[in-house]
Amino acid sequence: MLSLLWGVPLVGVNHCVGHIEMGRAVTGAVDPVVLYVSGGNTQVIAYSHQRYRIFGETIDMAVGNCLDRFARLLGLSNDPSPGYNIEQLAKQETVFAMLVEITERAMAHTGKNDVLVVGGVGCNERLQGMMRTMAEERGGTLYATDDRYCIDNGAMIAWPGLLAFKLGLTTPLKETTCTQRFRTDDVLVAWRDD
Repeated sequence: MLSLLWGVPLVGVNHCVGHIEMGRAVTGAVDPVVLYVSGGNTQVIAYSHQRYRIFGETIDMAVGNCLDRFARLLGLSNDPSPGYNIEQLAKQETVFAMLVEITERAMAHTGKNDVLVVGGVGCNERLQGMMRTMAEERGGTLYATDDRYCIDNGAMIAWPGLLAFKLGLTTPLKETTCTQRFRTDDVLVAWRDD
């Protein structure tokens, strides 16, 4: 609607790529392995040949959704923010340990020592601490943002849209769709060099 109203081009953006590119922009991470962990998705990703390649992902339930359901089952409040009480009371060591292990395997496979954590669950300080320890043991760095950029926000959609627009990558209105099935690895990441 805004594209038609203002007569400006439309640029399709993948939600996950938005998280990744905002994380890279805010933290300065250049070419890390990415752990994208949120209420809707959990993926371990690395960049190669103008695509974000998925090394592993949950098939049935994202980690964030699992934690939210666990909190509801226990009757934990979402006040002051979603996930806060889970972080304070449970730490969910096993789930986070699995994420760290799988991310480390992807890092070993790709030869990368840096890791970027994005998505709403990426705000969890215990997860960040565990991931930081693993990255430092490998001689690498953990890149993570605070809750201003971990959670869904307009800037994370605008930024990769601008990167694509600068290369002339727009989406004709007749080709636009809105789908939950727009996979991370389907996106041409033309703004990154190989």
